[in-house]
Amino acid sequence: MEVANKASAIKLFNFSTPQMRAFHMSWFAFFLCFFAWFGMAPLMAVVRDEYGLTKAQIGNTIIASVLATIIGRLIIGWACDRFGPRLTYTWLLVLGSLPVMTIGLAQDYVSFLLFRLAIGMIGASFVITQYHTSVMFAPSIVGTANATTAGWGNLGGGVTQLVMPLLFSSFLLMGIADFWAWRLTMVIAGLVCLATGLAYYKLTQDLPDGNYAKLRADGKMPGKEKAKGAFLEACRDYRVWALFLVYGACFGIELTINNIAVLYFMDYFELGLKAAGAVAAAFGLLNIFARTLGGVFSDRSGKRWGLRGRVSILAVALTCEGVTLMIFSQMTVLTMAIIWMMVFSLFVKMAQGATFSIVPFINKRALGSVAGIVGAGGNFGAVGAGFLLKAEAVSWPTALFIMGALVLVCAGLTTFIRFSERDESIARDELDVRLTGALETIAREAA
Repeated sequence: MEVANKASAIKLFNFSTPQMRAFHMSWFAFFLCFFAWFGMAPLMAVVRDEYGLTKAQIGNTIIASVLATIIGRLIIGWACDRFGPRLTYTWLLVLGSLPVMTIGLAQDYVSFLLFRLAIGMIGASFVITQYHTSVMFAPSIVGTANATTAGWGNLGGGVTQLVMPLLFSSFLLMGIADFWAWRLTMVIAGLVCLATGLAYYKLTQDLPDGNYAKLRADGKMPGKEKAKGAFLEACRDYRVWALFLVYGACFGIELTINNIAVLYFMDYFELGLKAAGAVAAAFGLLNIFARTLGGVFSDRSGKRWGLRGRVSILAVALTCEGVTLMIFSQMTVLTMAIIWMMVFSLFVKMAQGATFSIVPFINKRALGSVAGIVGAGGNFGAVGAGFLLKAEAVSWPTALFIMGALVLVCAGLTTFIRFSERDESIARDELDVRLTGALETIAREAA
């Protein structure tokens, strides 16, 4: 689907255009979804004690938190193609807030597991964020736009590691028992998601020129029937599945670290809940710029070397990610562990940004489906990592080392992500048109 009037620049302090409103609302919505999605992770030590959970049961909750998202992202990608990002995001936020607020009703391990499974659906929000910025921003800047909105959204995974223990401690200071304190923190997270869903409906639109329903009624875009077959078309493209595995090797690993970081530093470095939460938060906080870096480097490489240049940036980021994860896994001194965790964090997020700088160029007609499948790959990787972590015979440092080696294998898969000369030519033409338009705009403003 060709979209007119895409923005060719990101003007962070401009909230008047539909492109920038979509930019800000999409990253903020994803931030809150991520915050709610992993809100339980920093509190798992408390839940572990309350329910008497074993290592295998904790592993199952980690798997449950990301398993439902695989299916959710596939469905959400299809929904974006048919109904548009505005309505899709609104309904996901409203419905997704319900299990977040009600997880406190869990009374044992099984019911808690089911609630974490349900909450996982809200992680599908990532696909809508990437879809919305992909249709709002031009090829010359789309990699940076996608990486920034996703990175600032992922920031929620770091903030929740810091904020949830503080909220929990605040309730304890009020005299509220552990049993109620962690439950009330999740109610707050759910209420904020609900309010954001309503705001998304009011403040955004699907495309620069309006909403899907109106544009279809006016004959300015293809009807829903034209979207039929787009999902199967995406499924038949081997490049989509290569990116599926690649994204599992970067975003899947980040999800895994978000889930285990607090417990990891508590169990292997003997930190308290607040201190471990602060260290885990540092891992996520790099999203404020690291994922954007991946998008920026990809856009610049794309301008110079075309789509092939974008793939090269992804390969380099993945290789560095795998090596630094293996090094981090072997650290036994707290200071060195934190340093290598931060270096690894930089590259894992850059790899994510570089991945979704390529996605908009795979298949424009099936953009939502491609984004959904590739996004689901992140959760597929996290599920696989979860099974490795729950194995009683494998320590967590050993599991992380194995994950690093698998990331290096996935870096090799980038050789299968190729584009035809026609694809390269179309991308160059689009870039030339956008750059020419941007230069004309600058000249008019200067005059």
